[in-house]
Amino acid sequence: MMEKMKMHSPNFTQENIARIRELFPSCVTEVQGEDGKPRLAVDFDQLRQELSESIVEGPQERYHLNWPGKREALLTANAPIARTLRPCREESVDFDTTKNLFIEGDNLEALKLLQETYLGKVKLIYIDPPYNTGNDFVYEDDFAENADEFLKRSNQIDKLGNRLVANTEANGRFHSDWLDMIYPRLKLSRNLLADDGVIVASIDENEIVNLRKIFDEIFGENNLLFQITLLCNPKGRSQDKFVANCHEYLVGYSKQQLNKGDINIPKDDEEIANNYKLVDKRGRYRELELRNTHREFGKHNRKNLYYPFFVNISGEISLDEVPGSVAVYPDWDDGFEGCWTWGQDKARQQIDELVAKEIKGSWKIYRKNYAEGDDGEATKQVKSIWTEKQFHTEKGQAVFNDLFQTKNKIFQSPKSVDTIRQLLLMGSTKNSIVVDFFAGSSTTAHAVLQQNAEDGGSRKFIMVQLPEPCDESSEALKAGYKTIAEISKERIRRAGQKVLEGEYHEGWNKDIGFRVLKVDSSNMADVYYRPDAIEQGQLKIFTDNIKSDRKPEDLLFQVLLDWGVDLSLPIRKETVQGKTVFFVNESPYDLVACFDTGVNEDLVKELARFEPLRVVFRDTGFVSDAVKINVEQIFKQMSPGTEVKSI
Repeated sequence: MMEKMKMHSPNFTQENIARIRELFPSCVTEVQGEDGKPRLAVDFDQLRQELSESIVEGPQERYHLNWPGKREALLTANAPIARTLRPCREESVDFDTTKNLFIEGDNLEALKLLQETYLGKVKLIYIDPPYNTGNDFVYEDDFAENADEFLKRSNQIDKLGNRLVANTEANGRFHSDWLDMIYPRLKLSRNLLADDGVIVASIDENEIVNLRKIFDEIFGENNLLFQITLLCNPKGRSQDKFVANCHEYLVGYSKQQLNKGDINIPKDDEEIANNYKLVDKRGRYRELELRNTHREFGKHNRKNLYYPFFVNISGEISLDEVPGSVAVYPDWDDGFEGCWTWGQDKARQQIDELVAKEIKGSWKIYRKNYAEGDDGEATKQVKSIWTEKQFHTEKGQAVFNDLFQTKNKIFQSPKSVDTIRQLLLMGSTKNSIVVDFFAGSSTTAHAVLQQNAEDGGSRKFIMVQLPEPCDESSEALKAGYKTIAEISKERIRRAGQKVLEGEYHEGWNKDIGFRVLKVDSSNMADVYYRPDAIEQGQLKIFTDNIKSDRKPEDLLFQVLLDWGVDLSLPIRKETVQGKTVFFVNESPYDLVACFDTGVNEDLVKELARFEPLRVVFRDTGFVSDAVKINVEQIFKQMSPGTEVKSI
């Protein structure tokens, strides 16, 4: 395209800044101008330091990551929202019984809605956020407004995808916009993690540095678990400018410091059989040299690990000198004085695990390395570079295309299911909750179903995906999928069926379902929300303020959210004395809810006999004020442990 003339006089300031940026990149930063828009500016303190041979007085230095908009991003994470989750039975699979959730909507709003219910309960979070390549989109979050404006806007139904904006390299806030997007989401996600929880993100070289710094700030740099290099595209990206990139990264952090071995993965039977060929009463083992095989360690710097074992003619080992025994030191054949890998205390305690062998006239000490650890499970550390074909993006595409029975790329470059399954083995247990709030095509859900089927686990997934419109020229739209969320849900349906049709563990619960919940405006009419009346978990409201298009089940899920009740609990709907009653979970019921009108004392007494943990009615659903007044008294007499509320 022919370049257009600027048709205005040169901006000499910006041109000079550009020249300075070429010479001193660290001295040019982004600032917010008087018009509120970002612009490039010179950091004169830093520039003076660059041009000085001594320390220049300036603002107090500290090690941190900063960018224009960081405070607004923090405000974004903390700002309340007048939103809810509405159930969608027709798009779900096994709605009443499944433990899995698919949340359709903005992931920032979804994370806020999940805060109370799943606080500290999630074992593994995996995300594949936008890589900020200059060709993709980032979320545009703007909560920097007063309470009236915010509540008015947040109570409206968003148009599909209106929170996504293009972020090209020409954007003056290229990195800042991406940081604005990822920062509040990671802040909120940390709250969901259990104390031993793990979060893993896929990322490439465009934002790996910034992502690490954000993780360091939110989770603490001491909680870095790994930065794995994943060979995802062996052919390389031909569009890259200088070097054809073949890899991306998996960055993992824990909420709190973990112990060595906590993210080990199981060894398979073939690996154990091939590598652990010796057997004793404890199990299969192999023999490893007790001497440290790295010559940078030896008597010169590990004196406490340089000591003798005493071996008799029969090969019996002792730490005490006995008649007829030979002293064995960790010396090398060339005379280098090495060291053992065990100290004397450990050697004395585990002397039965040591073996002496005479090789070429000299005794060597070996230790038994058992396939199974102290907990009875054979595990191993994962390596920092993954090159196997099963992890390639090409494999992920092939699995997706096979599911959808097409050669067309309905979804571009989905992650390999095996990559996520490996992460499940590292960061989850068999009954963990697994969250992915950049679900994409829901590879994570597919991996959870497949792993459960293989090992009999009962892991539960929570997927979150924006109903981002598919491009008009895309293969997805041609195939009938209007949004990425539609592709995502269809993949889970197909993956579940395929897993069920294959071989599976006899202990698997066969849960291939998922409950679809959609982020939407509150069930309460706009007039209900006033800046001075917002209260977290508030339930006592007026029936007149319930929107006319909302169904009883919509109200049920808002109650579950407000009360912090697990959204995946089984739900049963029954008719009791002519009224519709929802029973959440099995006895003892977590919640019993009736939103019908005409509730009398007989119905209240019958519901009290179930002794639920919680019960909720419509505030104006009672036949008389007298019945309404007596409700709490009836429960106090018949079920004193029940918490009673109304909406």
